Amino acid sequence: MIDESPKRFDRIVAILIQLQSKKIVKAQELADRFDVSLRTIYRDIRTLEASGVPIYSEAGVGYALMEGYRLPPVMFTREEAGSFIAAEKLMQKFTDATLGNHYASAMYKLKAVLRSTDKDWVSTIESKVVMQPTQRLFNDKVPDALTILFESIAEKKQVRLSYQAFEAEEVTERIIEPVGLFHDNNYWYIFGYCHLRKDYRQFRTDRIQEIKKSETSFTLTHDSLETYLKKDKNIPTTKVQILVDKKITKYLNGERKYYGFVSERKVGNRVEMTFMCENMADGFARWYLMFGDYCDIITPESLKERVLELLEMNKKKLLQSQ
Repeated sequence: MIDESPKRFDRIVAILIQLQSKKIVKAQELADRFDVSLRTIYRDIRTLEASGVPIYSEAGVGYALMEGYRLPPVMFTREEAGSFIAAEKLMQKFTDATLGNHYASAMYKLKAVLRSTDKDWVSTIESKVVMQPTQRLFNDKVPDALTILFESIAEKKQVRLSYQAFEAEEVTERIIEPVGLFHDNNYWYIFGYCHLRKDYRQFRTDRIQEIKKSETSFTLTHDSLETYLKKDKNIPTTKVQILVDKKITKYLNGERKYYGFVSERKVGNRVEMTFMCENMADGFARWYLMFGDYCDIITPESLKERVLELLEMNKKKLLQSQ
């Protein structure tokens, strides 16, 4: 028996919209999005074809619309438009200036198709949402860094960077082939092949002093970004265990994942936390100093020694400044 419920009708319309959004859409991608079986997706596609929608398929590849077929403009619900407001605020604060301006331009077009009552509804939300980044994400001298990187990745063209590494005094010139971008621990990073180092490296966007796209094509074929990030997870780690007063554990939940948090268990009025830490000596040890008066180190001994070393260094500096 064929399901003609409103839910199915909405799904079929959504499938048609998604087919317009990409050159090829896989059946499994649709099944995952709508949480239905592949058989249901096949049936929905046949319904669209029977309605006159020109869909062609390639076995093992996916579905696509015939070139030139388009739906008339689709109206957004006020809830959908509201979600774009949150995205717009994020774009304004968490991307560079140029990309933020492009998104703002797109938002004007989106708002133009809303009904008058929905425009008022969206405007009310817009004035009540503020995003405040905790870090400087981009150098003011390179307001178009993300735009250049997006173009480089899409067109497979090399980029030239003037880059200030964390501990380096001099700016170095790099030619890289960007594989992708990712956001981690409040910063944007570029991952790509560096021709200076003859290896894959990651670069933090706020340390880029200048960036230019070249007309030189990539010289290598690169895997997906996820492939390289998974490889990076093989970095050697050190097991760290600390005993934390229960009253402050809630303040650590937001950051502990960046230091290799694995598990926790209650021990009386305290919580034992276990980490597999990649950078114990500088990363974890310095983080530990923020709350060390509420905590004990169980293992390793080398962490205790490093924390004492940092405390002694701080003590000497404070005494010298008196």
